Amino acid sequence: MLHVLFYSAALIAVVATALVVTRLNAVHALLYLILSLIASAVVFYLMGAYFAALLEVIVYAGAIMVLFLFVVMMLNLGPKTLEQERNWLQPQLWRGPSIMAGILLVEFLFVLSHGDPGGTGHIVSSKEVGIRLLGPYVLAVELASMLLLAGLVGAYHLARPQEKKP
Repeated sequence: MLHVLFYSAALIAVVATALVVTRLNAVHALLYLILSLIASAVVFYLMGAYFAALLEVIVYAGAIMVLFLFVVMMLNLGPKTLEQERNWLQPQLWRGPSIMAGILLVEFLFVLSHGDPGGTGHIVSSKEVGIRLLGPYVLAVELASMLLLAGLVGAYHLARPQEKKP
């Protein structure tokens, strides 16, 4: 049964990731990316990597997606996008992500109610993660943070209002 849950979560992750790439609307792409990250967290959890699943949800689906949504909101063009935002709230646009998120929720609740899913996995402590991130991979972590900062500064530069020259 756990194999079925694993493969269905993996399928949702792949489909949601493909939808991220094919969506023209940035907000829809971000919602599918969040769904893909949550599906990846379910896959990590089913493999017994509980801490990696937790980090996936907290860091990626939480903090970084909030940053991306903040940038999208910062790039909002004002009153002329109000009608477009109303079109985004139509129920048929939310059916796909809602169905996939519902499947992941049912899977996750099933796994939690039936005990330890990843009996073969190695439980990674937060100390081990800290040693890896701040040891040999400290340069990669710092480069990723600088890349996110550069993206935020670039988005701010693109979103600021143009000054009219006299």
